[in-house]
Amino acid sequence: MINIFEVAETNEMIEKENLDVRTITLGISLLDCIDADLKLVNEKIYQKIYEAAKDLVATGDYISDEYGIPIVNKRISVTPIALVGGAACKTPEDFVSIARTLDKVAHEVGVNFIGGYSALVSKGMTAADEMLIRSIPKALAMTERVCSSVNVGSTKTGINMDAVKLMGEVILQTAEATKEEDSLGCAKLVVFCNAPDDNPFMAGAFHGVTEADKVINVGVSGPGVVKTALEKVRGENFEVLCETIKKTAFKVTRVGQLVAKEASKCLNVPFGIVDLSLAPTPAIGDSVADILCEIGLEQVGAPGTTAALALLNDQVKKGGVMASSYVGGLSGAFIPVSEDQGMIDAVTAGALTLEKLEAMTCVCSVGLDMIAIPGDTKASTVSGIIADEMAIGMVNQKTTAVRLIPVIGKGVGETVEFGGLLGYAPVMPVNSYGCDAFVNRGGRIPAPIHSFKN
Repeated sequence: MINIFEVAETNEMIEKENLDVRTITLGISLLDCIDADLKLVNEKIYQKIYEAAKDLVATGDYISDEYGIPIVNKRISVTPIALVGGAACKTPEDFVSIARTLDKVAHEVGVNFIGGYSALVSKGMTAADEMLIRSIPKALAMTERVCSSVNVGSTKTGINMDAVKLMGEVILQTAEATKEEDSLGCAKLVVFCNAPDDNPFMAGAFHGVTEADKVINVGVSGPGVVKTALEKVRGENFEVLCETIKKTAFKVTRVGQLVAKEASKCLNVPFGIVDLSLAPTPAIGDSVADILCEIGLEQVGAPGTTAALALLNDQVKKGGVMASSYVGGLSGAFIPVSEDQGMIDAVTAGALTLEKLEAMTCVCSVGLDMIAIPGDTKASTVSGIIADEMAIGMVNQKTTAVRLIPVIGKGVGETVEFGGLLGYAPVMPVNSYGCDAFVNRGGRIPAPIHSFKN
């Protein structure tokens, strides 16, 4: 039973500490939309998504009003489009037509993003995979709400370096194609290693092929709640610190579980997972960096940062799994630069570098996220950064991702404004030494030996 104290406590978290349900994401399988006729594929995709999602936004608004819980975003994820469009699409432009259909239906049903313009190429690329990847710059330039992701590596298969090389080029092409918006297209493009099938968070969400026809996944976030809880135990030992984070994560996840169950019932769609991720926003008091400072750092990037982040990430997961039987997605701490005011301040102060961020990704939930770099960065350098991050995921059996934004026309120290949840970011320096010969070798980096456990 929920007592009146817990009700008051949850209200306080919502009103004063930025607790919110970051997203309700409806996953929709499009496998039954496959056809050799491109026009028919587009019609089937539109119809399937519209019928499944037409009540999603209204349902989210109803739950938000009924329970007083802010639900910030309502989103859709679909089966990776490289699989859906493979039979019909003969050119990259054919895939772009599907992107435009996705954008149109997302606009019609009122969601802010639709994810799944994706390809899974951790071991190799089909002709359809490669065409979709090459279509990404144009697709993201011509749409508003479509998000794209490409999985280029896994612990079981190794790293597809041909795909890594191609993604370095595609990211720069996307930056160029959307340069009038400060290369905003790159903010909707993620490169993954070990991508989860049930991630509700954009830009990396897609509906996995092992999922049901439709499923509701919920992403909940509360960095401000954790920060406030830790303020009350300043100076206490690590046992008290860990227990406080765990208990707080438990309470936050219960809110997500409530929303997920209610949305599942209202839409008559199975409940998938709750993703408890400390996903920051540019709002003051909603920062993962501030939590790390509350743990005891003068500034993020100081010695001890990686250890503090590892502790935070682990305790968040431990608290979450006690609150719901179905915790999934990414679940843990995100460290995007542009979306976290504390991270921005650390970069501006010179305390946080790209190399330190890379070290932190060994223990966080995602990877190098929402990082602005100079627009004149070479494609091979972008590929090298991707390869490094994929290697961390592959060897450590964890999800890692790269969302770099080469801002065309801007250099180190300048600032780029994205607006909304995407925030703003200082352009960070990149190592000037080349890795062309490494990236251009071609082929695949083999999986590490522990992939043969089974």
